[in-house]
Amino acid sequence: MAARIVKELEEARRWGGARGLRLQDGDVLRWTGLLLPNNPPYNAGAFRFKLTFSPHHPLVPPHATLCTRIYHPSVDTDGHVCQPLTSDQHWVPTTRAIQVLQDLLLLLDSPDPQRVLRPDLARELQERPEVFQRRAEEHTRCHAERRPEP
Repeated sequence: MAARIVKELEEARRWGGARGLRLQDGDVLRWTGLLLPNNPPYNAGAFRFKLTFSPHHPLVPPHATLCTRIYHPSVDTDGHVCQPLTSDQHWVPTTRAIQVLQDLLLLLDSPDPQRVLRPDLARELQERPEVFQRRAEEHTRCHAERRPEP
């Protein structure tokens, strides 16, 4: 299991959607890094995340948490993410960590009011998208980390 996770870490480090990907406190089961969204309103910043693996990986899915505050309908105020790919119902043991990170980046790039942990923001996104965009941009300016140089 540890060998597979280390191999997947190396694969994920070659992917351009995240930077600074490393083990947290030297623990192969805990990764940290920065996600770099491509689309407004989040592309003005970088978002620190943690990816935590179970000792039973790959039979049990990893869990992603955003450490950077974000104004997003699919991320709650504690950083928990509505990510069906990593739910017990949808998890497939052949899914690789890079696929989990790519799915997380896609979620940030394309907020989906159907994948909801914050119903108030989902409602705002549907009913007043221009207000949602403005608030999300402001929140990103205030809370997101600076994007690293390419």
